[in-house]
Order: sequence, then C-alpha cells, then structure tokens
Amino acid sequence: MHDTIANLSKDDPLPPGSTTMLLSRLAESVYWTGRYLERAEGTARVLASHTELFLDLPKEAGITFAPLLFVTGSEDEFALVQDTSSEEHVVAWLASDPRNPGSVLSCLERARQNLRSTRALFPREAWEVLNHLYLCAAEGTDEVIGRRSRLTWLDEVVTDVQRLTGLLAGSMSHDDTYQFLRIGRHIERADMTTRVLDVRAATLLDGRLDTQRAFADVQWMQVLRSLSAHQMYRRTVQTRVLGPDALRFLLQDPQFPRSVSHCLAQIAGCLDTLPRHEATQARCADTQRLVTEARAKTLAWDGLHEFVDEVQLGLAEINTTLTQTYFRADPADAATMLETA
Repeated sequence: MHDTIANLSKDDPLPPGSTTMLLSRLAESVYWTGRYLERAEGTARVLASHTELFLDLPKEAGITFAPLLFVTGSEDEFALVQDTSSEEHVVAWLASDPRNPGSVLSCLERARQNLRSTRALFPREAWEVLNHLYLCAAEGTDEVIGRRSRLTWLDEVVTDVQRLTGLLAGSMSHDDTYQFLRIGRHIERADMTTRVLDVRAATLLDGRLDTQRAFADVQWMQVLRSLSAHQMYRRTVQTRVLGPDALRFLLQDPQFPRSVSHCLAQIAGCLDTLPRHEATQARCADTQRLVTEARAKTLAWDGLHEFVDEVQLGLAEINTTLTQTYFRADPADAATMLETA
C-alpha cells in the first residue's frame, strides 16, 4: 500500500531554488491545518474503534493492534523505535508519541502551529478552541494506556475537533481560505477511508480463517464505526451489515461525508471556486472516475488492494498538482492565490 499521503508533511523541504511568496505560504498553512486536524480526528477514531473491538471479541478472534500501524502507514517508523507491536507500544505510538509525526498529539501540535501563523485569517474562537484542545490532550497522555481512560481521551479529541470544524463552518467566511482548509480535510479523509478498507476490510473479505468468518459481522460493524458510518449505512442500505455492501457504501455513496466519492466531489467543488484550478481539477476528475466506475462486488472478492493503491496514487497526484499550482507558484501569480489574505 502506498504511504504517499499519510507521510506527506507541510514541513517537507522545498526543492532547491524554489521561491514562494507570503500568500502562497498562507494558503499552504491553511491547507495543512485542515489535513492535520482531519488526521488527528481520523486516527483517534480508528484507535477508539479498534479498542472497542478488542474489548468486545474473545481472544480466539485473534485481534491485535499491529494492523493499526498499516492503517496509518507508520509501520516502518514504528519498527525503528520498538521491537514488538504490543498493545501498549502501538497505542502510545499512534496516540501521543512525539517521534511519530502522525500521532494524534503530533497532528494537533502541527495544526496548532499552522493556525497560529495564520490567525488573522480565522475567527478568534478557532485559535482558542484548538489551543485548549491541544493543551488538554497533552496533559492527559497518561490516560491513553488504560483502555477505558483511553476511550475517554480519544472521544474528547474527536468531539473537540468536530466542534472546531462546526465553529469554522458557521463563523468563517467561505472564501478562498476556507476552500483550502476544506480541500485539505477531504483529501485526508478520503485517504483514511481507503486505508481502513485496504487493511481491515481486505482481511475480512478474504475470510479464509474460521475465526475471521465467525466474527465477520462484528468486525464489519467496527469497520463502519471506525469511520462513523454504521448508523448511516443501516439507514441507507436497510439490511444487516454485509461486506460487499459496506465496501460499496464507503467507496461510492454520494451523500455520506466519509465516502471516497463524496470527498472527491467536495474537493472538486472547492477547486471550482479557485483560480487556475484546471490541472488539479483534471487529476480530481480522473480519481472520481476511477471510484465511480469501480465494481464493488468484484472488488469484494478480488483486486481490492490494487484498486486502493490506484485511488491513493490519485489522491497523491491531486496533492502534488495542488502544491505546484498554489504553494510553489510563480511569485508573479501569487497575488491571485489567496485574495482574502
């Protein structure tokens, strides 16, 4: 599985000789604020869902915490600092370890740094909410070890990020700045959905182990819950949870906010409001077409991993083209990048 999206960082060095102007840097910081907030929420949600699954199923189900390293694309970095993928080590790595740039706490810290540098573009309350969220999360990192206290810590992170998202939607002008924020959020959200499907759903769809078949329904429900999709799936599909139907819902449902199709449509809508969007919009349309034309029932039995790789490459191309167009733009064109700055 490609790690292109999960390992990308705003702090990656510029190519030699690159020149940017302030407005391009502001746009980039806003974009990465959206990505880091979504990454923190998504990681917290997946970690909480997996903890609940671990508590619900008996030991013979064979549930471990190691697959979460593959969901977050951090297995190689983890192997450099830990010898075993025990529950305690994996949870600490994903929740609060400062050596992991993708941990929940690291993402909150980076989002906070980016928002601080662009505070003039956001409502004052946004900084207050994010700063409070980060400080509270940092003070409570000891709580991530115990399972019950861990769930409380993770739920508070998810709730507070959602609160911030709602605050921005309701009190921030929906101008270019807001569109960059939303593009970052939806690229990150689509990537997390594909990763969950690739690592967790692929194992369930394989179904060669008796223990997997015995608990498949429960595990498919947790796949949906890890993306806050279970209730909306039941309401939309109106049947019990079945693997191929869940796969189709998470990939192609046009109305569910965390489906890949919905995320790509939102990115396309944001791009329509920005200048010089043609190249990025073309990359987005290619990926939309790939997802729309996918045969979910076929993927349920063969080719899911390869399909997810293609989608993730498409998301990486959207990010690359967006970066080249707006964040590494020619200085002569920078004034058009973020007019409201």
